[in-house]
Amino acid sequence: MLRGIPKILPPDLVKNMMEMGHSDYLVIADANFPGTAHAKSIIRMDSASIVELLNAILPMYPLDNFVSNPVRLMRNLPTEPVPQIWKSYKEIITSFDTDGAFKDFELLDRLEFYEVAEQAYTVIQTGDTVRYGNIILQKGVC
Repeated sequence: MLRGIPKILPPDLVKNMMEMGHSDYLVIADANFPGTAHAKSIIRMDSASIVELLNAILPMYPLDNFVSNPVRLMRNLPTEPVPQIWKSYKEIITSFDTDGAFKDFELLDRLEFYEVAEQAYTVIQTGDTVRYGNIILQKGVC
């Protein structure tokens, strides 16, 4: 055992995050995301929520401050309200972003989101059923 690593994070995920370099992507996806079809590497965490994972990952995960938007979300349809979960994401990210890299979310259409996810170092597939819960984090430097 190591100290300071949240118990929710499995060893494979910690290993992958340690291997990631500057500008690599980490996707935390909801239960409806087609992870197997759009991931080079996938870690299933069906009992975890995206909010729990953000709270566990972000204390250790610097966001990329070389880009204007290191956090990307899947855009909701124009006829739908802004997903409430995004407010929670913003609060969590802001609380851990000590470098000020996060300004706002970049919204990607569904198919564009899938294309970016295919380039991700790792996709974490959760059991979260919140609509438009998928999130991409671009890694920065420590």
